[in-house]
Formats: sequence, structure tokens, C-alpha cells
Amino acid sequence: MYDELKAYIQGEILPRYETYDPAHRRDHIEGVIARSLELATHYDVERAMVYTVAAYHDLGLCEGRETHHLTSGRMLREDGELRRWFSQEQIATMSEAVEDHRASASHPPRTIYGMIVAEADRQIIPEVVIRRTIQYGLSHYPSLTREGHWERFLGHLHEKYDYGGYLQLHIPESENGRQLERLRRLIGRPAELRAIFEQLFEEIAANYVTS
Repeated sequence: MYDELKAYIQGEILPRYETYDPAHRRDHIEGVIARSLELATHYDVERAMVYTVAAYHDLGLCEGRETHHLTSGRMLREDGELRRWFSQEQIATMSEAVEDHRASASHPPRTIYGMIVAEADRQIIPEVVIRRTIQYGLSHYPSLTREGHWERFLGHLHEKYDYGGYLQLHIPESENGRQLERLRRLIGRPAELRAIFEQLFEEIAANYVTS
């Protein structure tokens, strides 16, 4: 790994996430970086490219969620500092990977770099998914009632994670397949899911009030 590249990203890129919503702050990005590098050990890829793709993949959230993957790819392409370490071809490959990471994308990732970051970004640990979904709802829909948050939360889980949902997995070496089955079984037990929601909602909402 290029020490100068890591120093640049650690000093100039990752701090930008501190102002993002709680589900997409620096701890999330650092987790995606770590999981991406772990998955990369199974493939013949450039670790510096994997690191960079993971670091930039959500950067475009500063301009809105709906097209953040495209904005993130553009921001990576336009960062002239990266030319110190990468060729134009490598930058194009990394930009495509960032654009392809979104779970709701209409096409699968075009390269192994896109597959790695898309898989690493999933982190389908049921407790993490539930917490991040509640956090996102409280950040972006503060006027909703508790029941409104529950309905939005449940709809999102069905649409994305349930059988027939749009989430696709790409890396067989990942633990996401097993964790997804756990989450799907929980979605199929709505009373238990509601109890978990209520407990976490109280905790997370209290932090929003006091912060």
C-alpha cells in the first residue's frame, strides 16, 4: 500500500464524512475499507485501488443520496492528487467501481473492484442493518411519527433485503449470504422485529434529542 496515498486519504478524504448522516460517517467508511481489503485477499487485484475505491464510494452523499454513486465517481475522477499514484486507466476503473457500488443499481458491477466494494458496503449483520435503517429515517424524515418510522423501516427491509428484494451479492467468500438469511428469517417474524425496532428506536431517538 502506498504510504503517501493512505496519508492523503486519511488526512483529506475521510474527515469529510464526519459531517454526513450517522449511517455514513467515517466509522462506516473505515469499516468498508477494512472489509474490502479482506475480500481483496481472494483476488488478484491492486490493494491501493481497492483502498481508494472504498474510501471514495460514498463521498458524493454531500450532493444528495439518489445520485451519490455517480457523484462519488465524478469526485474520484476529478481529484487531481490521485494522479500521483494511479494511471488514467486505473482512475477510470476505480471511478466505475464507485459508480457501481450501489445496491439498487440496474446492472451488476463491471469489474472485480466494483464487486468488492459493493459486497463490503453491504455488511448484512441484522443488528447493524436495523440500527442504520433507523438512523437514516431519523436523520432524513424527522417529522414522521414513531408509527411512520416503523412503516418506512419495514418497507425498506422488504424492498431491499427480503426474498425478491433488489439486493444482490457478488463475492462468495463473503459472510453476507449467511447473514442475509438470518435477516430474512427475522423479517418473517414481524412481532420479534417490532420489539427490536422499539428498543433501538428509543435508544437512537434519545441520542438525536440530546445531540
